[in-house]
Amino acid sequence: MANRFASLCFLASLLLQSACIHYQAHPLDPVEAQKQYQDRTLATPTLSQFVRQETRKEDLSWPPKSLDLTTLTLVAYFFHPDLDVARTRVEAADAAVVTARQRINPSASGDGGYSKNPESAATYAGSPTFTIETAGKRGYRILQAEKLAESARLDFTQTAWSLRSRVRSALVSFIFAQRRVDLLNAELQSRSGAVEIFSKRLAVGDNSKPELDVVRAERAATEVSLRAAEGEASNSLAVLASAVGVPASTLENIPIKDSSFEHPPTEHDLPLLTVQRAGLLNRADVRSTLSEYAAADASLRLAIAKQYPDIQLSPAYAFQEGFADYTLGIGLSMLPILHHNQGPIAEAEAQRKQVEARFRSIQAQAIGQMEQALRSYRGALNEWSTANERFLRVQVARESAARAQMTAGQGDRLNLNVAHLLTVTAQQTSVDALQRAETVLGSLEDAVQHPLDGTEFALPKTPSPRPAGRQ
Repeated sequence: MANRFASLCFLASLLLQSACIHYQAHPLDPVEAQKQYQDRTLATPTLSQFVRQETRKEDLSWPPKSLDLTTLTLVAYFFHPDLDVARTRVEAADAAVVTARQRINPSASGDGGYSKNPESAATYAGSPTFTIETAGKRGYRILQAEKLAESARLDFTQTAWSLRSRVRSALVSFIFAQRRVDLLNAELQSRSGAVEIFSKRLAVGDNSKPELDVVRAERAATEVSLRAAEGEASNSLAVLASAVGVPASTLENIPIKDSSFEHPPTEHDLPLLTVQRAGLLNRADVRSTLSEYAAADASLRLAIAKQYPDIQLSPAYAFQEGFADYTLGIGLSMLPILHHNQGPIAEAEAQRKQVEARFRSIQAQAIGQMEQALRSYRGALNEWSTANERFLRVQVARESAARAQMTAGQGDRLNLNVAHLLTVTAQQTSVDALQRAETVLGSLEDAVQHPLDGTEFALPKTPSPRPAGRQ
């Protein structure tokens, strides 16, 4: 009989060992990680598969001939590590749900021995213990984990929006930096023409040397500004590449443009009433905090339920003196004698109040951000409209008149050159005003977490797992 019991114990041990999950090493190699980052290109086959899947366009040509906000955002969703961090949080939250759903494993104990009495037989006993949770503890634990998982998924949405916002901001900076380079090139060309005109007039005695020195100094100052603008454009490209999650060399030889930045929507074209209402209710951070509040409420209910002891059943078998004994033990764990779990209940209640306060703070900040951004956008639009209507249009008309006089033989090159310089200056003012309008529009979009320029927010459809084949 003793040998049979030992054999059963040995078989149970083998069964437990075969069912266990074993550790798998996954070392990090910083050098290899850096190489993988530097090797990223838009020609990655899995990137094209990801973009086609997200856009639902199986016939989409890839790599693209040019890049815009939507395309760059999708590339960022594929490559940027911030989204990987958010994905791992979702994975951890989903794993916590699995943990919460698990029931308490039974435990087992046994003993064996013998007596020196010659007439006595070997003795041994075995007793498993099963725990029955009471007061709905398991249900509250599962509810808490599920709400935290829901909050993690909403945090994933928040991360995706933040990533799209950074890409948009960097793209606006790069596009307008390029425009300033083009305008400064045009200004440099005009000032070089002015230097040529004054040099010829000095040769025939129509101008003095100091006048020529002035236009030369203006040309030199413009060239300095041009070099600074070129450096700003190069830096803006690096910032854009970092926001996308690729090396700057990946974006260097591909045209980057977006026509949506040419004409910002007027205030009347903005669906603000609908979007503001949606922003207060559907912003990812607001919804995530609501889920956290539900999880905190479930945690409080769980702490209250832990006042009540769980039931432990312990059926036992013993063989002694040649006879078998069968017993059933019943126990209560964590009897509320010394305390009634007041500490954890107070902590859980304070945590719920903390989440409630944070929710009200986030919602109030959202309201303030929307109102502030809307007023700023209204002012930026008025500035851009004034720059176009009252400055740029007047200077363009003035240059056209000077060109017409030149064609009719009633004007000279210097007047036309001055008129062109004033037009370039007006264009620079208009471009600066347009950039401010687009920047403030981005702040307004961040306040409501919804595009306001007619584009769609292409949220990754599956938070987890990360795209296959990504390095």
